[in-house]
Amino acid sequence: PIVVIHEVAGDHRSLEAQVRFLSRANRCITFDSRGYLPSDVPEVPEAYGQDTARGDVVAILDGLRLEKVHLVGHSMGAYTALHVAIQHPERCLSVTTIGCGWGSSRHDPEERAAMCADITQMFREEPMAQAAAKYSRLPMRRAFEAKDPRGFAEFENALADHSAKGLALTMSQVQAKRPTLWDLEEPLSQLEVPLLVSVGDEDDPCLDGSVFLKRTVPMAALIVVPRSGHTLTLEDPATINAALPELFGTVANGTWMAHRKEL
Repeated sequence: PIVVIHEVAGDHRSLEAQVRFLSRANRCITFDSRGYLPSDVPEVPEAYGQDTARGDVVAILDGLRLEKVHLVGHSMGAYTALHVAIQHPERCLSVTTIGCGWGSSRHDPEERAAMCADITQMFREEPMAQAAAKYSRLPMRRAFEAKDPRGFAEFENALADHSAKGLALTMSQVQAKRPTLWDLEEPLSQLEVPLLVSVGDEDDPCLDGSVFLKRTVPMAALIVVPRSGHTLTLEDPATINAALPELFGTVANGTWMAHRKEL
């Protein structure tokens, strides 16, 4: 089975191309995170957080009686997948991170705090359509709009459907407060779960973090997709769809990063 976890600007639809393709051979489970309709949108900040997001995924596994799964996470979902793997490696056959690293700079934590505060304020105060238009056009998504205007318009319209309250609380309580990838260096260096890291070369906020994961996690492999930005699941679905079956197959036959096992 495969569990897919969406990004902050997405929902279960953001990984539909992967679910449609992978479900030909695997059971696929997708869901909308808390704060994303039709899931609950709690109104108190205490109901959100990185640990809570991790617990939600584990609760889904328990509820569906899934002992082990492949986790595929995009951006915010990639962070959550990593936290599940760190805390519950026995539940993970593999982990795939797509565009992981936004807001994770080790050099300027004040910049992340200010950026998350500005985005939180935007979702709280501006009309949702206006906020969606701004957020969807951050520099890391410009390649998507240029290459696929129709697909980008669908992405922007889907973002405008979201709960502004849910997005604001997710930004302020999850994105702003979660540890950076560098904060997780010690447990990541001990993680033995097979890890596939993918990132677009136009996704500047996530390039350093993705390379860090490759260099830190013993069983990590890295794909850098040229001329691509943050929204890889929609922008370059064929690349992601080609990489995932190879990961799953080599994990099943024990040959994923086999040369590393001998080190």
